[in-house]
Amino acid sequence: MQTGKDAASAAKAGMEKTKANVQEKAERMTTRDPLKKEMATEKKEDRVAAAEMGKRDAKAQHAAEKQGAATTGTGTTGYGATGNHTTF
Repeated sequence: MQTGKDAASAAKAGMEKTKANVQEKAERMTTRDPLKKEMATEKKEDRVAAAEMGKRDAKAQHAAEKQGAATTGTGTTGYGATGNHTTF
């Protein structure tokens, strides 16, 4: 399950990076002012870095969740460490 969550985080970060690149291109095309073009590039770089940081944070959180589940013996199955369950 962790790899699925990591893949989703990577996909989301990829979309954010693409969105930042497209917006930067649009801003650079609509202005002639070199200062505004530079600001658009800096804004893009900040957004790309934020997306990458978010991806790393999500991966770390997923690893911590997995480690916590392994330590307590509970996972997504809903059963305890013994794997036994009661039926009614």
